[in-house]
Amino acid sequence: MKHQRLIFEDDFRVAFEAHRVQAAEMTIAPGDREGGPDNRHRGADQWLFVVAGEGEAIVEGRQQPLAAGSLLLIERGERHEIRNTGAKPLRTVNFYSPPAYDAQGEPLPAGED
Repeated sequence: MKHQRLIFEDDFRVAFEAHRVQAAEMTIAPGDREGGPDNRHRGADQWLFVVAGEGEAIVEGRQQPLAAGSLLLIERGERHEIRNTGAKPLRTVNFYSPPAYDAQGEPLPAGED
């Protein structure tokens, strides 16, 4: 068993990984964004669950509103950006399969975990 309490204090923090799936938390301040037109995970699918806040995902040019309870799948290789469009922090839990980041939050090359 692995357990960790998510604190949502950092912009991005890897919680842990097991069986080729990685969990991370992300907090985006009001008016800020993560990613961008060239951001993509070449080797991993990303499942993003919105815990709190409001925002917008732009995936391959398509816009998707986000709110607490939203679940979004960004498939490997899809270009994406996540924007906070609300007045409070946008807090998400993200799962990457296979892992996309090392323990310090730096991207792994495609195919490495």
